[in-house]
Formats: sequence, structure tokens, C-alpha cells
Amino acid sequence: MEKVRLIQQENMSARPAKMDTKLTTPSAARVPLSQSSANVPTGSGQTAASTASKPVKKWTLDDFEIGRPLGKGKFGNVYLAREKNSRYIVALKVLFKTQLQKSHVEHQLRREIEIQSHLRHPNILKMFGYFYDDKRIYLILEFAPKGELYKELQSQPNKRFDEERSAQYIAQMADALKYCHSRKVIHRDIKPENLLLGLKGELKIADFGWSVHAPSSRRGTLCGTLDYLPPEMIEGHEHDEKVDIWSLGILCYEFLVSRPPFEAETNQETYQRISRVDLAFPSHVSEPAKDLVRRLLRKDPAKRLSLDEVSNHPWIVKHVKKHPAAAGGAAKPSGSS
Repeated sequence: MEKVRLIQQENMSARPAKMDTKLTTPSAARVPLSQSSANVPTGSGQTAASTASKPVKKWTLDDFEIGRPLGKGKFGNVYLAREKNSRYIVALKVLFKTQLQKSHVEHQLRREIEIQSHLRHPNILKMFGYFYDDKRIYLILEFAPKGELYKELQSQPNKRFDEERSAQYIAQMADALKYCHSRKVIHRDIKPENLLLGLKGELKIADFGWSVHAPSSRRGTLCGTLDYLPPEMIEGHEHDEKVDIWSLGILCYEFLVSRPPFEAETNQETYQRISRVDLAFPSHVSEPAKDLVRRLLRKDPAKRLSLDEVSNHPWIVKHVKKHPAAAGGAAKPSGSS
């Protein structure tokens, strides 16, 4: 059955294909554009004074050599590009203003830029800056050479990952979400389609279209993707950062089983299964993996595992200790700040 993907912003994450042979992968020796966030707007989390204290590069399209298309979406396209001065490879997301205005998502894009520009973590796709002209807005993003995690998942035998690989990805996600939550950022749309893979196969959260900076308030917006919505959202209650904990449980299940746990024939049935937490596992899933998923998918948000508890869960520890570099935060890539 085709996956139900509703209530979502168009996914405009960079979709890497094979790199043009004229463009080279950035090495550790290269300086990644600018260490400051170029053209970052002032707003939540940033003041004019803090912006003024850093040099700001004013980018234009002439600063880049444009390579092959990496993907297309409702609001524009993504291209492989190389910054001429540093020769650093990036993904250039080109958004058309008319399409953004027709869909009334200008504010959402502004919030996405403000949030993602300030996040620096090995498992979060960097946004180096942005610029614009009369018709388009350009986002300068880290290039993830190994492409979409969703495509990688679909290419696996039975369209699922083994438990060792699943645990490593969940450990990286937990570390990245812990970082986001420490900065009062709630992602609200965790799913395979919003994740990319870096040069060493590390996971990268790549789309912050539904994210929000919420330092002190609970939220009431229904947003995200149907299969990943938590009970508090579909029942109309306020929510907080624990919606991301629920989504992590859904993600883990989909990695192990090849489909979300509450998938059903109709949207209404999916809503009902989520509300009941109607959870069942196929026989190939191990008991430790089941335990983690069950403890993430608790209807009461307060009873869900914390991200620290996820990282220390026996199933995670068992598999990640075999490959310690796979754990989020184990090594900072070049250009992290």
C-alpha cells in the first residue's frame, strides 16, 4: 500500500545524485564558505547587535558555479554547486517567490532559515547562508553525497534496515534531537524523507520546514506527516518537544519493519490506531528493539523515554559500541562550529 503522507510542507531537501565530474567533494583542508552564517536575518534567537559583531558575506549567484540538478519540488529546484573562491561543494536550493507566495509559506521559510542557520551538529545539514534576487531565493546548504535515506531504505532487502544499522541511525537522531531541544527547537516532522546521508554514511536532518523555536510555550499547531503524528496532536491538545520523541519511535519502527506502525487503509483508521497506540510487531523484530519502540510510543508524553535514556538503552548500546564513530557527536566534520 502506498504510504500516506499528509499535512506536510513540500519536501525540498537536497536530493543528491552522482556528482558532476567537474566538481570535487570538499576535503577537510578546505574552508567551508564562511564560518559565520551569511545573510542570516535577525529575529528569534538573534539580535542586531550579535549579527553586527560578525562579518557577513553578501552572496550572489555569480559566486557559484552551478552543476547538475539534484532534485525538484513544489517551490523550486536543488542544484549541485561550487563556491568559486573556496571551491567548496554545496547544494544550492532555488525557491521561486511566486510559488512561496501562492502557498502562503513565506513566514515558514523565514523561520526555517532562522533556525537551521544557527544549528551546528554532525547530524544536522548545515545551512551556510542565503541570498535572493527579484524572482528567487537561494539557500546555501551542505551537500550530502550519499543522498536520501528514504531511497537507501527502499533499496534494502525487504525495504528495511537490519537492527545494527537501525540502532546506529537512531543513536545519531537522538543526539541531534537532544542538541535541537537544548536550543529550544522542536523539529515536528521527523521522517525518512527528511533525512540525508553524508560522505561517511552519517545521518543528516535536512528539512526544518515545520520546526519551531519555542523557548517557553507549548504549541497547538497540527503539522507534520500523518503516519508520524503523535496522539496529542491528532486529539487537538497542546504539544511540546516530546512530539519528536514519538516521531523517533515511529522512525525506528519503520527502519525495522519497512512501514510506519499505524498505517491503515484510510486516514481516519490511521488516526484511530494512533490514538489507541495500536502497536504490533512482526516476528523478526528482537525483544530489545520492541522495548525501545514501546517506550518511545507512549500516549502520555511525560512517560516517553528521554533522549538520554534512548542513547543509553541496551539495544542502542549493544549495536553502537561496535561502531563508536557512528554515534552522533563522535567526530565533528570539517567546518562545524
